[in-house]
Amino acid sequence: MDLLAILVSSLLINNIVLMQFLGLCSFFGVSTKMKSVIGMSLAVIVVIFLSAAITYPIYHSILEPNGIEYINTIAFILIIAALVQLTELVIKKVSKSLYKALGVYLPLIATNCAVLGVALTNVATETTYPEALVYALGSALGYSLVIIAFAGIRIKLNAANTPKALKGMPIALITASLMALAFMGLAGII
Repeated sequence: MDLLAILVSSLLINNIVLMQFLGLCSFFGVSTKMKSVIGMSLAVIVVIFLSAAITYPIYHSILEPNGIEYINTIAFILIIAALVQLTELVIKKVSKSLYKALGVYLPLIATNCAVLGVALTNVATETTYPEALVYALGSALGYSLVIIAFAGIRIKLNAANTPKALKGMPIALITASLMALAFMGLAGII
């Protein structure tokens, strides 16, 4: 039951984008086309999960026992950058159109604070390895859920008769804030 609670909590209640405000660059930047959003979501799921699966044991078996846990941010960034490069190569090989659609946002996953935030949260809290993996999966799925929903809303708003002063980023910020308020309403569930 604890793993299910961690999954639901990281997916909905403590959503990495709407509650922790991590990963906003790609959240706002990619969310104009559904194909780009789905590709970015899949890439972020892979990178967050794999980075958590690798950084947690490195921290607890190498950095912490040797008293060098203070370099965890640098080590994690290197691991995440390598995973992003690997993901980028796979996407480029599998789908050139998706690679072009993601453009600059694909390499930005390496600097996406959501990925680093999950890795740092996992080692900062007293969690077990399975709990860390479930938290990473829930956070990645939560990112995907929110960015896909946001893109759907944003695409509809771009087609709607929106006042000129609100077109583009202003309406996107208003929409994101309303989504955050809606997710805050879930806080009492678990």
